[in-house]
Amino acid sequence: MGNNQNIIKSIFRYAEMSPNAQAILCTDESPLTYHQLLNSISKIADKLIQSGVNKKDRIALVLKDGPEMAKLFITIAGIATCAPLNPRYTYDEYKFYLSDLKAKFIILDDGITSAIEAAKELGLNILYLSDLRSVWRAKEKPEDHLQEKLMQSFTGSDDTALVLHTSGTTARPKIVPLTHRNLNYSMHNIASSLKLTNRDCCLNVMPLFHIHGLVGGLLSSLVTGGSVVCIRGFDPQLFYQNLKEFSPTWYSAVPSMHQAILVQGKKGSISHSLRFIRSSSAALPPQVLAELESFFEVPVLEAYGMTEASHQMAVNPLPPGNRKIGSVGRAAGCEIAIMDQQDQILGLDQMGEIVIRGENVIKGYENNPAANASNYSNGWFRTGDQGYLDLEGYLYINSRIKELINRGGEKISPREVDEAILRHPAVLQVASFGYPHPTMGEDVAAVIVKHPDKQVNEKEIRKFLTAYLANYKIPSKIIFANEIPKGPTGKIQRVSLAEKLGIIAVDSHALEHKNPANEEEKVIAEIWGEVMELQKISTDEDFFSLGGNSIQVMQILARIHEETSVLLTFEDFFNSATVEALSFLVQERLKLVNN
Repeated sequence: MGNNQNIIKSIFRYAEMSPNAQAILCTDESPLTYHQLLNSISKIADKLIQSGVNKKDRIALVLKDGPEMAKLFITIAGIATCAPLNPRYTYDEYKFYLSDLKAKFIILDDGITSAIEAAKELGLNILYLSDLRSVWRAKEKPEDHLQEKLMQSFTGSDDTALVLHTSGTTARPKIVPLTHRNLNYSMHNIASSLKLTNRDCCLNVMPLFHIHGLVGGLLSSLVTGGSVVCIRGFDPQLFYQNLKEFSPTWYSAVPSMHQAILVQGKKGSISHSLRFIRSSSAALPPQVLAELESFFEVPVLEAYGMTEASHQMAVNPLPPGNRKIGSVGRAAGCEIAIMDQQDQILGLDQMGEIVIRGENVIKGYENNPAANASNYSNGWFRTGDQGYLDLEGYLYINSRIKELINRGGEKISPREVDEAILRHPAVLQVASFGYPHPTMGEDVAAVIVKHPDKQVNEKEIRKFLTAYLANYKIPSKIIFANEIPKGPTGKIQRVSLAEKLGIIAVDSHALEHKNPANEEEKVIAEIWGEVMELQKISTDEDFFSLGGNSIQVMQILARIHEETSVLLTFEDFFNSATVEALSFLVQERLKLVNN
């Protein structure tokens, strides 16, 4: 497997075996062969070493996606430690990340002023892309001694090649140090599980400051001698042009990208050379998977990855292997088990926390003993995901444990709510999440992006969901938006959606109480109060927001029938879930009977 090698050695091997084979492609540049890639790496490495870079230095890399970013990442990771950062960060974010990483050098594009200002204030050594570009574009071939010098400058198997931060939505971001051993095991595992060869070409749509793009797309392609298209930022409109221009055999993306690709593709006819599609970094709704397979007529492989595992941990197999819809497949490259809160390994078909161990998994977070104590148990790394392994060893993920919605003691999986809402033909994208509630602790909300040519309202969505979800799982708040707020890598960060969308807890004591306005409202309010054991109910309060459940609905309907002789259905109740609305419905039904 070559698992004890510096990652550049794989490039060296193919430069010797197939020097003229294409390695890195881009729309606005000539293809880069393996021999040319090796020459570029040698020249850049020599320039960096002359600038004072040594093996223990951390070099921040702030560039837009493209072949330059790919070449510099490989070079820096080979001779020092690479710390790629999002080029869209603010000045304050750059200050935090650069300080936290203890970066010594920074390489950036001349136009990223916020990073330049932060680097200058922190006293970092600044190298500009324009200067390095002139180095690798020089026509002179690197002298033989440069490659020998580069070999001597390689970092070792257990040296840190790449450092990334976790997303840090609820706490201070943690530093993830990935060694050459971690990366080599991971990129070989990915290549093996996807059956990649030197005939494959990956259209890499993921950002190159993220583990998915760096390892899942770039390194897994180069380790097999294949080629990778390094686009300059994801654009669904350009995606199909890239398919036509480069004839890639596969691509890997997050679900939101897949959905954007589908929307764009349905605007016209397409042709392609894909043999499979991969999805990772977030749960792929079954409906989206089915649409992708129908549209492209190739298998879609859902995978499971995270930064701490150098990306991939599990993946569904290619045909003729059995792909299980809703599962992220079998372990691929590391061991996977399910653990309870008492650190005991559970059996098959038992729900618990997903834990992993293997050569691709980090030994611990950097300078963070508290996080290491809580994330490692008996040699296993706790992923923070809840799930189970079926009898054939296929992994099913229920939810992020911290994303589970605790509605008055009922634990609700956002993924389950998402999948039910996506059944509605007018819904394009959805993200369900918890928001603060004064009496239940949390309640369910959902933000929805509609299909451009279809209309639906909140009432219709809620009515639709009665066929698929228990009433307590149906969102009390539904927000329609043009797009769902996402993190910098395109992942939906549910734990911060309530804040991003401006949803705050309502103080029930601050609301103006609305008393019954007629006899019917008084009767129904009394019934509600007795069944729900509430002393005071405002006639405009929503039953489900008060914590009502389906058993109480049936009790209330029976009492209303007893008191008024009006027989109402659960659907009637659901569509009129306030005392005010329900009493109006009772009056209307009584009028029909009397007439």
